[in-house]
Amino acid sequence: MTDSILTLENVKEYYGNTLQDNGDLKTSACCSNGSVDKSIAKIFKLIDEEILSKFYGCGSPLPAMLDGLTILDLGCGTGRDVYTTSYLAGEKGFVIGVDMTEQQLEVARRHIDSQMQAFGFSRTNVDFRHGFIEDLTSVGIEDNSIDVVISNCVINLSPDKSRVFQEIFRVLKPGGELYFSDVFSSRRIPEAVKNDPVIYGECLGGALYTEDFRRLLGKLGCEDCRVMSKRLIEVGSEEIRSAVEMIDFYSMTIRAFKLADLEDTCEDYGQSVVYLGTVPGAPNYFLLDDHHKFITGKPELVCGNTASMLEDTRFSPHFRVAGDRSCHYGLFDCGTSQPVIGDAAKSSGGGCC
Repeated sequence: MTDSILTLENVKEYYGNTLQDNGDLKTSACCSNGSVDKSIAKIFKLIDEEILSKFYGCGSPLPAMLDGLTILDLGCGTGRDVYTTSYLAGEKGFVIGVDMTEQQLEVARRHIDSQMQAFGFSRTNVDFRHGFIEDLTSVGIEDNSIDVVISNCVINLSPDKSRVFQEIFRVLKPGGELYFSDVFSSRRIPEAVKNDPVIYGECLGGALYTEDFRRLLGKLGCEDCRVMSKRLIEVGSEEIRSAVEMIDFYSMTIRAFKLADLEDTCEDYGQSVVYLGTVPGAPNYFLLDDHHKFITGKPELVCGNTASMLEDTRFSPHFRVAGDRSCHYGLFDCGTSQPVIGDAAKSSGGGCC
């Protein structure tokens, strides 16, 4: 049995049998204890209690404008985010949840009829599939077939994260979006910590060092990803806290797009955008990331990457983009508000704008 199989078996045991509900967790890593938008909180009230109590996640990876889209949830567990996005996608949309733990999927499937009834849907718009997020072909996910991929504190548990991200960008449509919450670390995890089954199961042992994550996406052609939110994770267990020593862990929500023309730093092409105020639920402003807040009707200068994210994705109808890449003016001045995936991002590129 390979190390990867051993890791996956340990994770399945931890989430299938060791943990009975989210109250058994020893850290806040897999707890969605951040603030939730009021509109999302209202949907949570429609979701069956068993789904909520047995769900493990570190964020709320639910982007705007999901109506009618095909969405894939990697490591869906009991299905809280699948059902939430199915409500947002509506009856014309479709949501696929993939998980390797049968006990979690059994809970998710048991509630399909009651959730469709609670949402007032006349047809089922969800499907739960047993499989591995490293091999989406085996669960029938075709190339360029998914509008949005979401995941909630699961990719860190994979022993082959490069394969996971390869699969994500394979199945996304051109212009499609990856929007996920996960655990990241301030430095690389020592092998002794990584090999502890409890620390790994608590979503800390497999956490990606922020700079390694940036490099990994760059190798796959995604030169620019954006931070939506970031919080320091509290390690409540004294034993785990002692083992991880000086490593800081963060729950971060990240968005990235499958776009062919993104560059590894912000370049100035003299482009500007105006938000039209037409994204549902966002009449006054639109948040692209944690430092791009577009006020309705106000022209904003942007780098080439930001222009592409607004012009070549599903957000295009809601923005007026002026200019193209025919003339280059050098580096785009991001000022002091550039997002930092890792501590070196300011000096080494990688999504500075």
